[in-house]
Amino acid sequence: MQRCLEKLMSVHESQKGYILISSNIESEYQRIKEELKPSRVVGFIEDEFKIEHAKAVVAEAYISEAETKYLVLGANNFNNISQNSLLKLLEEPPRNIELIIISPTKSNLLATVRSRMPIVKGEKKSEAAPIELNLSRISYQEVFEFLKANARVKKSEAKALIEALYHRAVVVEKLMPTSAQLQNFDKAYRLLELNSRPQSVLAMVIMSFVGEKNAN
Repeated sequence: MQRCLEKLMSVHESQKGYILISSNIESEYQRIKEELKPSRVVGFIEDEFKIEHAKAVVAEAYISEAETKYLVLGANNFNNISQNSLLKLLEEPPRNIELIIISPTKSNLLATVRSRMPIVKGEKKSEAAPIELNLSRISYQEVFEFLKANARVKKSEAKALIEALYHRAVVVEKLMPTSAQLQNFDKAYRLLELNSRPQSVLAMVIMSFVGEKNAN
């Protein structure tokens, strides 16, 4: 925790804001408010950060301030349109305005957003549990049970599961995914960004391993 605070302080000294990667969005926001007292901290904490939230941020940013005001944008998912609408503000924030973005994963954020702000890793709460399935010999029953257990995951959680499946296949089992399987992993992220149903995306990825003979 101390190292994280030291990193944040060094960022404050040289930047007009930063991206904080943490699953504990609400608790990180409360901690930031405490750390920055008596400075004014305005939070925009949502599950899905949409264009209307981005407009509210921009409106707040252009209210002139005599002292530094911090705008904290936290969400499990960030709509691409809302991110694009913030690019000018992130590039050239008004005087005495600093922006902090809290996201559970970098993959939630566009490359154009990430390129404008330094990234700091905060404390993580439990992420997706390691995948215990044997993908080289997975059965339809195991697929059914996996999808049932993850029937109501959110987009950010589905992304973490996709990463865990890839790690299981390539790192743990040392499989050589087929070109179709690799394409499915890549396609999965794009589909989730387009707000496809997470369970359907997970099904697409994991079903590609059923009956496959993967070489070591």
